Amino acid sequence: MTRRLVVLGHGYSAGFLTRRLVPEGWTVTGTTRDDPARVQAAGATPLRWPGEEDAVRAALARADAILVSAGPDGGECPALRDFGAAIAASPAGWLGYLSTTGVYGDRQGDWVDEDSPLAPSTRRGRDRVAAEAGWQALAAACGLPLHIFRLAGIYGPGRGPFEKVRNGTARRIVKPGQVFSRIHAEDIAQVLAASIAQPDPGAIYNLCDDDPAPPEDVLEHAAHLLGLPPPPAEDFATAAMTPMARSFYAESKRVSNARIKRELGIRLIHPDYRSGLAAILAGDSVRA
Repeated sequence: MTRRLVVLGHGYSAGFLTRRLVPEGWTVTGTTRDDPARVQAAGATPLRWPGEEDAVRAALARADAILVSAGPDGGECPALRDFGAAIAASPAGWLGYLSTTGVYGDRQGDWVDEDSPLAPSTRRGRDRVAAEAGWQALAAACGLPLHIFRLAGIYGPGRGPFEKVRNGTARRIVKPGQVFSRIHAEDIAQVLAASIAQPDPGAIYNLCDDDPAPPEDVLEHAAHLLGLPPPPAEDFATAAMTPMARSFYAESKRVSNARIKRELGIRLIHPDYRSGLAAILAGDSVRA
């Protein structure tokens, strides 16, 4: 029997889930603002949003699973705003919302898990906390099978550091004590697929690998894999950076992934950045 997934905001991460589910007999419909060819290339049927809202609502009315991947817009969740009523009426047995580990704020390198208090220190983090609360309120009012996924820094094919290292634009910014958690897009897909296969309404999951690490270590390892010298170290305190770039260093924390292993039986494909970078480079070599 064909099963139907609708993705609101079919971007980079959703493409990996689509490529995983379609061979298992799923049909996927994904919304996009302006790039239907990219959605179609991943194996999904594209719908424009904004533009084809009635068709999106019709797809939601037939969905077995719904993934909300669209980020906040102007402080509100556009999917909740435009399709909350349609989702509330949908027969879907699984609803997922992609959030961010930014909801935990800065922990000065300490560990957080899904039960840690939310203390966002950036506008992006505060918007995500508000979006999570909005979906939780709708789920409570309508009995929806909501699952929240808090994603660490996403990387994967096309989103690795290699191109910048090759062309000399990579910057190795060093801020003492700074650590980030990361997650490879293939592992995002496998966690989402596992959750769809065993729904647990109300569950919240952190998606990250086993090895929170300083960003300069990742760049240095990427350069090593390419056989190139690492970019020169720059002191965060004096480095010339845009406010947006500097804001990414405002938070330092280590994120626990114990729950996805314990409750979903996840064994990470890429448990650390070394594995993930090696796979990206190997894929680049094959495509070349």
